[in-house]
Amino acid sequence: MKKIKLEKPTSGSQLVLQTLKELGVEIIFGYPGGAMLPLYDAIHNFEGIQHILARHEQGATHEAEGYAKSSGKVGVVVVTSGPGATNAVTGIADAYLDSVPLLVFTGQVGRQSIGKDAFQEADTVGITAPITKYNYQIRETADIPRIVTEAYYLARTGRPGPVEIDLPKDVSTLEVTEINDPSLNLPHYHESEKATDEQLQELLTELSVSKKPVVIAGGGINYSGSVDIFRAFVEKYQIPVVSTLLGLGTLPISHELQLGMAGMHGSYAANMALVEADYIINLGSRFDDRVVSNPAKFAKNAVVAHIDIDAAELGKIVKTDIPILSDLKAALSRLLQLNKVKTDFNDWIKTVIENKEKAPFTYEPQNHDIRPQETIKLIGEYTQGDAIIVTDVGQHQMWVAQYYPYKNARQLITSGGMGTMGFGIPAAIGAKLAQPNKNVIVFVGDGGFQMTNQELALLNGYGIAIKVVLINNHSLGMVRQWQESFYEERRSQSVFDVEPNFQLLAEAYGIKHVKLDNPKTLADDLKIITEDEPMLIEVLISKSEHVLPMIPAGLHNDEMIGLHFTDKNEEVDNA
Repeated sequence: MKKIKLEKPTSGSQLVLQTLKELGVEIIFGYPGGAMLPLYDAIHNFEGIQHILARHEQGATHEAEGYAKSSGKVGVVVVTSGPGATNAVTGIADAYLDSVPLLVFTGQVGRQSIGKDAFQEADTVGITAPITKYNYQIRETADIPRIVTEAYYLARTGRPGPVEIDLPKDVSTLEVTEINDPSLNLPHYHESEKATDEQLQELLTELSVSKKPVVIAGGGINYSGSVDIFRAFVEKYQIPVVSTLLGLGTLPISHELQLGMAGMHGSYAANMALVEADYIINLGSRFDDRVVSNPAKFAKNAVVAHIDIDAAELGKIVKTDIPILSDLKAALSRLLQLNKVKTDFNDWIKTVIENKEKAPFTYEPQNHDIRPQETIKLIGEYTQGDAIIVTDVGQHQMWVAQYYPYKNARQLITSGGMGTMGFGIPAAIGAKLAQPNKNVIVFVGDGGFQMTNQELALLNGYGIAIKVVLINNHSLGMVRQWQESFYEERRSQSVFDVEPNFQLLAEAYGIKHVKLDNPKTLADDLKIITEDEPMLIEVLISKSEHVLPMIPAGLHNDEMIGLHFTDKNEEVDNA
């Protein structure tokens, strides 16, 4: 391997930071510890990269996720060995399932101690192998620039994902006078495939003979930077669109062709479109079980086309008639260039629009309890549907998916595949650092809030003006809902009989705070959401509120419960 002479002896830690800076990294999220002391010593006087001191390693990984999801850049995390690395595992797994580009440096004991049960030693490479796109343990200091450059490239190309680098303490301490050539040399790695004209023409030919097509808009549209050309494609052919959770914002909620989120807590119009369609075009979604609860019944009467950058996703869940392995941006760009095929979907569009009007998301205002749906709707109005919305996981996550009027790319930052409680607050911090001029609002439940609320310490420390909307129902709401619906109302360990005073907690962190419990003054009370300072807005809601409509697990998309039809003559199935 070619050697490159350095101008002066340089430590492994300095090589890490210099390489990251050359790659364009501007922010690192981390938490120090013994095995990472050499790197943190180098950080002390290093210019050009900002370090954000998290309060927990899980918080650091979620902060990096929020930064990456909002900016499209690689999020970088630094944690120490042993418990520092294992605390980061949840965030790494979350990033893996949601295709988030992360570069995670984990400290490791010195090379001579590896495998000897040294203090704070863990087999981090073995632990993270199933939840990373790739991982490394650096054995030679001279290899640091090459491995860091390669890992950064792997994280952001192809199907993005987390890459872990295990860094032994002595490797980061040692000074070297030359390094191994850092030039990329990955002959067996294919950054991305591109669809052939024959494949794309087959997709269009099938479109020309279909009568009831529908597009599934997945998170891959955001990740590939394809939002504009995606919108041009569906508008060119006037194809109705249903969104996955991670695909919300790819087409504005207000758009005539947008039928809303599909799946377990999706809209009637979206789910019925999937049931009635004769042609389904999946763009950048993996047919996950929250959209396809019963694969055996899904798309029985439809031809299925699927464009995805990951070959493993094609045909994995749903039988696919037209599988296309391709970078989505390249495929959509070429679809727009090919000769337009003749189509006529006027009758179909009329049907899906009628379904939107027939059973929209709805709720009845109450005099005694604040409705969470109304809270989210009002915040959507006050922010003109333009805020970056971050959520934790649970009932509030689904209400936010249903009621916020999304209209922008990368607007919703949430934990999709892993469904990680505790994601919200740190992810919002990362999103605000990525988009400092945007209004960033995070919705959390009282369960998830208690998992990572220590990250509130960063708000004043770094001047991060996020708004935390705490939807408090004194329970693990989604768990409780399932128990009430499917376990004969046995609320086993899902209700919090005792909770902290969250207002005093906000006071302890020096954050503006307010508690709302009056539905009659809610509209006026929520106007503070537009103020530019960190705050906690605690909203008390009923302990019995459910997220509806819902498809019970294992049932088909047309077997929704809790629907409310505008036509009172329609049958109403209440959970």
